[in-house]
Amino acid sequence: MRRVIIAGNWKMNKNIAESIDLANSIKRSLYDVEEIEIVICPPFTSLSDVNEIIMDSNIALGGQDLYWEKEGAFTGEVSAGMLKNVGCRYCIVGHSERRQFFGETNETVNKKARALLREGLRPIVCVGEKLEERKADKTFDVVKDHIVNSLADLTKEDMKNVVIAYEPVWAIGTGVNATKEQAQEVHKYIRDLIKEMFDEETARGVRIQYGGSVKPENIKELISQEDVDGALVGGASLKCDSFNALVKNCLK
Repeated sequence: MRRVIIAGNWKMNKNIAESIDLANSIKRSLYDVEEIEIVICPPFTSLSDVNEIIMDSNIALGGQDLYWEKEGAFTGEVSAGMLKNVGCRYCIVGHSERRQFFGETNETVNKKARALLREGLRPIVCVGEKLEERKADKTFDVVKDHIVNSLADLTKEDMKNVVIAYEPVWAIGTGVNATKEQAQEVHKYIRDLIKEMFDEETARGVRIQYGGSVKPENIKELISQEDVDGALVGGASLKCDSFNALVKNCLK
């Protein structure tokens, strides 16, 4: 049985004081939720302070990005080891905004995922199509390209620590989410791809999140689908009330 995982991606929001306040509120509100794995991903500047708050709680800390080298002359970057040192257990890689605005490619996503795994951290690998690609019936082609190349050279053992997030780009921040049927269709396709690349046991075990305008009002029907194992949440993770409601609606 795959455990539902809800990850809040705060993106470029919240200064240190605001991050501390939100982390404290989430911790108080969700302290007794054990059935669901909860991850919050603040900006880099707040990671250390948020870790102090959620340390030894039921909430895991995640980064939003990293560089694949261990150290060196890479101004502005952080390594997997640095994320681990500050308390992270997860890190998002290949988010559509990284692909769109910062030139992220499948190759760099793969390097980042492998760097995280070497440090014992868990990558949340994002995949998904743009609106024009969906309209052109290229959804499966794009998703296959992202999956096959972003997970290249990973082992079955590696895959036990990988989370995949399907995020249709046309649904991110637009208020228009994929229907439960659309989400299930692509999630099943991803699981079948994992089976082809690895084996059935690996495919059954990997957790696949949905991301894109996820709200308390739609999370229940999304995770009711057989192959939807949680959500990568943007805007709804920036307020305690909405994030709390979203997580608890997964319990009902």
